[in-house]
This record gives sequence, structure tokens and C-alpha cells, in this order.
Amino acid sequence: MGLPFYWRSKGEGSLNYKLNITMKTHRLVLIFILALTFFQSINAQSDRKLLWHDEFDTDGAPNPEYWNHEQGFVRNHEYQWYQPANASASGGILTIQGRLDSIPNPRYNSQRSGDWKRSRPYAQYSSSSINTRGKFEFLYGTLEVRARIPAVLGSWPAIWLLGSKYGWPSCGEIDVMEYYHVGGRPHILANACWGNDQNGSVWNSKRIPYQHFYERDPYWNERFHVWRMDWTAEYIRIYLDDELLNDINLAKTINGRAGGNDNPFHTPQYILLNLAIGGDNGGEPLPDSFPMNYDIDYVRVYAPE
Repeated sequence: MGLPFYWRSKGEGSLNYKLNITMKTHRLVLIFILALTFFQSINAQSDRKLLWHDEFDTDGAPNPEYWNHEQGFVRNHEYQWYQPANASASGGILTIQGRLDSIPNPRYNSQRSGDWKRSRPYAQYSSSSINTRGKFEFLYGTLEVRARIPAVLGSWPAIWLLGSKYGWPSCGEIDVMEYYHVGGRPHILANACWGNDQNGSVWNSKRIPYQHFYERDPYWNERFHVWRMDWTAEYIRIYLDDELLNDINLAKTINGRAGGNDNPFHTPQYILLNLAIGGDNGGEPLPDSFPMNYDIDYVRVYAPE
């Protein structure tokens, strides 16, 4: 009596055997191609020249050789009081924390009702803003920041750059990332700004509804993401997880008379990281959103290719 069919079907001459061998071969080829692609990507990244970086590997305050701190009420009628205590690294992650607070305003003057920085007796919130002005500035190349943002009402985290040749806006501003509510809906923004003849601002802005990211990943706000800016003499391109958000043609970014008719994006810029609360764009925060954490894994700047 012969072997059962299911045993015979596994023999070397059977169709099932040949199909099984073919499928295994295809899988091995696919694994090889994926591995080759991965290592090619790693090699391409390693070939880039790293100009400057901070991995936040030392616990505690941000490295004072790299970063400055802003202090107090600074811009945009924001609610927070900036102070160094709200920025600290731990386990390779820099956390900028927004907190409910009550900080006396040393510049308070009850007679200065028209001056928003002096008319508030207290700051009800605190946070941090750090920058590399005078310590690291660069012209052209690639900036990468891996971060996790607090995507909640009232928060206004940012990764941005400013020049130091002129005052704002003729200095030029690049917003690699901003998050805030527009028309009552959360958005992620990628912008550039320069000056006109009256020293007013001219904007190239892209506003992408947060829903665009949330629909693809309901846990988007819990994950780290990579923001990247590629900057050449011809363009600035801003990406989020390799998705192009804004492509800015630098032939069109010319200052007016107040900025010397210069192109501010042909001069070096420095890096800023901050978490604002409320103000002109942040919206009204909710008490149960605090503390809110803006976590940064690394900041890296690569030389132009």
C-alpha cells in the first residue's frame, strides 16, 4: 500500500514542493532587498557631514555652551513666563514643560494698562524657550529635529529659526514646526517670513489640519516624529516624517527697503525651541492639560550635500 497523498505531495517531484521552494526563494530575495535598502539608507545618512548637534545625553539643564534661555513675557501676548527651570534633559530627552503657575511679574505697573508685558501682576503659566543665538548659526544644509509635541488646545510648540542681521521680520523667520488652532481646529504649520518696504511681514505659510495626521495614526500625538528642513540657495523645503509640507522658492523671499532689499535666507540663522501657551495663536488652555510636555530627542544640522 502506497504512502498517503499528503505525504507524497511533499516529495521533491511534487508541485507543492516546487511551489514551497519558489515561495521561500521569493521571501529570501525580498528580505535581501529590504536589508540592502535599509543599509543603503544608513550609509547615505552616515555620509552626511554633521555640523552641529545636541542629543541631550547629559541629564539636567540644556548645555549652556549651546543654548541661551529667554526670560519673562517675550512675544505674541503669550500667557507663559519663560524661565530656565522648565527645560530639563533626562534619559536622552529634553523636556520643555508648560505648567500652571503663579509667578509675580517684577515689571508690573498698574498704570501701564496698554503694555501687556507690564500690566499683568502675575504669570499664570510657565514654560521655557531656548535658542542658539551667538553660539551656533548656519547657512544652508539640513536641520533635523525628532520631537513629540503636546497636541492640545492652548499649546503652541515650535521649531524655528531667525537671522540676526536685521530686526524682525526682515531678519527672516523659518517655522519648521508650529502647532496651534486655526479657526477652532488644530493645525500643524510650516512657514517662512520676511519683510516688506514698511517693515511689515510677508508670509509663505502652509497649514495642514491635524486631522490629516490623526486619521492615519490615532496615536500620532503619543509618538515622536522627525521634522526636517532642507535649505539651499534656491529653496527651503520643510518635511514631517518625509512628507513635504512646504516648498519655498527663495527667488521670491526678498526684503523691502527696511531690510536692505536683501534676501534674509542667504544669511545665517540660529535655532529656537519653545513651548508657548495661549497668546495670539495658542488658544485658551484647559486646566486638565497641565503639565504639558514638549519632548525633543535630538537636534542635528548637516552640511549641504
